Amino acid sequence: MVWFAVPLAPVTVTATGDFGRRRRGPGEQERPQTTVPSFAGRRGPGAPSSDPTMEIELATIGGYEEVGRQMTAVRAGDDVVVFDMGLNLSKVLIHDNVETERMHSLDLIDMGAIPDDRVMSDLEGDVKAIVPTHGHLDHIGAIAKLAHRYDAPIVATPFTIELVKQQIQSEEKFGVQNDLVKMEAGETMSIGDENELEFVNVTHSIIDAINPVLHTPEGAIVYGLDKRMDHTPVIGDPIDMDRFREIGRDGVLCYIEDCTNANKKGRTPSESVARRHLKDVMYSIQDYDGGIVATTFSSHIARVKSLVEFADDIGRQPVLLGRSMEKYSGTAERLDFVDFPEDLGMYGHRKSVDRTFKRIMNEGKENFLPIVTGHQGEPRAMLTRMGRGETPYELEDGDKVLFSARVIPEPTNEGQRHQSETLLRMQGARIYDDIHVSGHLCQEGHYEMLDALRPQNVVPAHQDMSGFSSYVNLCEDMGYTMGEDLHVTRNGNMIQLVE
Repeated sequence: MVWFAVPLAPVTVTATGDFGRRRRGPGEQERPQTTVPSFAGRRGPGAPSSDPTMEIELATIGGYEEVGRQMTAVRAGDDVVVFDMGLNLSKVLIHDNVETERMHSLDLIDMGAIPDDRVMSDLEGDVKAIVPTHGHLDHIGAIAKLAHRYDAPIVATPFTIELVKQQIQSEEKFGVQNDLVKMEAGETMSIGDENELEFVNVTHSIIDAINPVLHTPEGAIVYGLDKRMDHTPVIGDPIDMDRFREIGRDGVLCYIEDCTNANKKGRTPSESVARRHLKDVMYSIQDYDGGIVATTFSSHIARVKSLVEFADDIGRQPVLLGRSMEKYSGTAERLDFVDFPEDLGMYGHRKSVDRTFKRIMNEGKENFLPIVTGHQGEPRAMLTRMGRGETPYELEDGDKVLFSARVIPEPTNEGQRHQSETLLRMQGARIYDDIHVSGHLCQEGHYEMLDALRPQNVVPAHQDMSGFSSYVNLCEDMGYTMGEDLHVTRNGNMIQLVE
C-alpha cells in the first residue's frame, strides 16, 4: 500500500450507472453487508481479505497541496467515481478582471485554479459518476470546465445540483451536457454491478452537504470533505453519526479527510453557538442610530437567516446585496430550504444595488441592515466598494460593520481582508470581527470520526503539507504509520489500496 507519482496524459473515459433509493428504511430487511476479517487491535473490521477480488486505487488530483480545487477519483474494479471538481479562487483573485467562464480549462490548469485531471487517463476504468459533496466553489467551481470530458452523470443533493446547474449555464467556453441527478442524504445509487454509492448527511457552512461513501467488496471508501460535527444546526438535520458508526462496523477500507482545522484543539462549536453570538452582538448595538452593515459567506444560508431575523428584532429592515448573495439565498428560498420574509429584498445587479443604497440614504441608515458580499475583501464585492467610497452608501464615524466570517487562511484572502478593513476604518467604521464558527472539524472531531469509522487506510486532504502535520500526529497517536496505512500525498499521485 504505497503512493507514487504518475505521468500526465490526455483523458478518455466513459460511464454508465443505475440509481437506487435509501439503503434501509423502517420495516425493511437489512441489506446483506460485506464481510471482512477483523483488523487486529485498534481499528476493528475493515481489512481486505487475503484473496482480494477487486483492485482499488485512488487518484489524488486536486486539494492535496492547498485548500481549494478539490478533486479525487476512486477506481473500484472497472468502475470510477470522481468526488468534487473545485476551483482555487485565490489563484483567480490575484489577477485583475479575470472572468473564468470565458477561459479555457488548460489556461485555468496552468494558473493552478482548477485540478489537472490528465492523471485520469491512468485509471483503467469507466467513470460512472461525478459527485460534488456540497455547493462551495472549491468543490464545484471546475465542473463547468472539466465535466464535459466524462460521459457520466453529475450526482448531488438538490441544493448542490441547482448550484451546479447555474455554474453550467454561466459557462461560455464549453458545452456541458452531463445528466444532472438529484440524490438525497440516506439514498444510494448502484455503481456498476458490484459497487454502491451512498450519501451520508453531514453539517457544514452550507446547506444540503453530504459525505459520499463508495461501498465495494473490499470495504467502504469514505470521502470526508467537508464537515463539522453539529448536533444542533440552525437549518437541516444533525450529522448522521449513527450511520458513520454502522459503516465503521461494516468495514472501512479508506477514509479521505478534510484537514482544514486539524491544528486547532477541541471541537468545532455548533452553528447554534454562532447564532447566539450574533444575537448578542446585534442586540448590544440596537440603540445605535446610525448605519449598521453585516457581511458573511453568501452560501451560508443559516447565517444569513439569523442576520435577517435579528435585523427585524432590532427594528431594521434587512436587505441582501451582491450577486452571490442573491444567487445563494434566492436558490435556497426557491427550493424551500429557508423561509425568508416576503418583503426581503435581494439585489445582485450593480444598478439595482446602487438604487437600494440611495433609498437607504434617503430613508435613513438607522432603518436598515444591508447584508452584503465582501467578507474576504474581494475586490469587486459590495463591502469592498463601500470601503472605497464607490457606492451611494456613506459610512460615517461610529457606523458598525459586522464580519460574521473568519478570513480563509490563505495569503491572498488575508491581504485583501486587511485592506478592506483598513479602508472601512479610514471612513470611521467600527469593526465587529469573528462572529463565526467554522464549518470544519477541529482535533476532537477528527478523533471521533476516526474512532467511529476505524478505517484501515487514512488519506489527509484539503490542506498543504504543513497543514497536514497535526492530522498526521493525531493519526500516529491512534496507531497509524506513515507510508503504510497513513498516506500523505500530493496532487497528481496514485494510491494503490488493493492490488
